[in-house]
Amino acid sequence: MPTSPPKDPLDHKVSDAAASGNRARRRPTNRGRHFPADPPRTEEIIAVMRGCGETAHGIRARALIVVLWRAGLRIQEALDLNELDLDRGRGSVLVRRGKGGRRREIGMDDWGFEQLEPWLRLRRTMPVGPLFCVLSGTSLGRPWTPPAARTTLRRYAARAGVRRRFAPHQLRHAHAIELAHEGIPLNVIQRQLGHRNLGVTSIYLQGIDPNEIIQTVHARRPPMISANVGLTLARQL
Repeated sequence: MPTSPPKDPLDHKVSDAAASGNRARRRPTNRGRHFPADPPRTEEIIAVMRGCGETAHGIRARALIVVLWRAGLRIQEALDLNELDLDRGRGSVLVRRGKGGRRREIGMDDWGFEQLEPWLRLRRTMPVGPLFCVLSGTSLGRPWTPPAARTTLRRYAARAGVRRRFAPHQLRHAHAIELAHEGIPLNVIQRQLGHRNLGVTSIYLQGIDPNEIIQTVHARRPPMISANVGLTLARQL
């Protein structure tokens, strides 16, 4: 009979299920709002992961950050995963029902799978259910809801001193931008993210730091023309 894991001081006084149920009855204050692509930097994400600690709640939060960041999943796609959807040998993650009900198989790096291991070991001690689940009370093992997951990530980010908005979709943006930096073709990024067209994928790359754009363009080489062309232009002037 599994026992309830210890709670982190940041966790709610009520269970994840109860808290998310209360939120479900209230209209979200950010519903319908569109936030700019301002993804957290690598050092900020790592700072939050380190600050999660080694309680069950912290290990779960760190694992969620990993699949959002290193696989680029949407929050509901991540919360719908089960253990059998992960194939470390192939480096793959199966999304059974993505946006629009579409099924796709995507990749995740070895480091990401390694970071998931502590949570996978802990998850095996709980009732069968989704990969990310409620950790306490009568709802132990049942699905963790998006509102509860978002609140958890926001609170760990605040404790780590990250002032940038730390939301699941921003981690997805960070994933797309990092792939672009690494020279991954745009059509591969499109398939990884599960977009129907490249136009949507290009929107995800708008979060590139303006300083990077400035430095890249500023460092361009001067135009190269032959000496003869230069003399011809001078005579025409």
